[in-house]
Amino acid sequence: MQGDGAAHEATLGDSSSASGAASRAGSEVESGAESEVEVESEVEFGAGSASGAGSTSRAASASVPAQHHGEADTVAGPAAKLTALLTRVQAGDQGAFTELYDELGSRVMGLVQHILRDHAQSEEVTQEIFLEIWQQARSFEQERGSAMAWIMTRAHRRAVDRVRSSESTRTRDERIGIRDTPVDYDPVSEQAELHVEHARVQRALENISPPQREAVVLAYYAGYSQTEIAAHLSVPLGTIKTRIRDGMTRLRQELGVTS
Repeated sequence: MQGDGAAHEATLGDSSSASGAASRAGSEVESGAESEVEVESEVEFGAGSASGAGSTSRAASASVPAQHHGEADTVAGPAAKLTALLTRVQAGDQGAFTELYDELGSRVMGLVQHILRDHAQSEEVTQEIFLEIWQQARSFEQERGSAMAWIMTRAHRRAVDRVRSSESTRTRDERIGIRDTPVDYDPVSEQAELHVEHARVQRALENISPPQREAVVLAYYAGYSQTEIAAHLSVPLGTIKTRIRDGMTRLRQELGVTS
């Protein structure tokens, strides 16, 4: 009986041991399953984080070009505004012309004054430039350049034209002034020159023949005509003409005058 009891206890012990082992094994399996679930959760969370980071990066990347595009619009804004204003001026819009003057009046004035160096003339030329813009706005072609370049080119050309015109007027006035300036008259010097010249002529007359000298004196000093000299000297008219011609030729030689 004791043997049977021991065997029974051994059997119960083995059963208890087996049951405990099975229980521990089940617990380990459940613990392992929970660990796998936690690992999978961590993987999913990591993937979600990576996906979120990628979305954030893409959003940031997308925002950068948007900011750059905005800056370009800001830079291009004034040029586009001027083009729009000038286009409206082409259609005869006076309000647009007033806005255009407000936008560029001081800048055009600065360029003109830099060239002319005269404030009053610069104001006048600036008004002429904007009048030309109003009258010739239809000649502006957007495809060939900006509105700013079109306007400033005309301003520079008009200012240079004014400089050239002013220089031409000043030169003409100087020439007229020199021409109209009275020459100082010195009667003493003039009388001295006449005396010297008269003495030279007298010496030259002494070196020609008496008939030639007589004909020349009557013609140029007494004021006789050739016919009157012929009648006065009772000499043929042809002879008088020959004497005067030969006498004047000889006088030029004596005085060193080339005919």
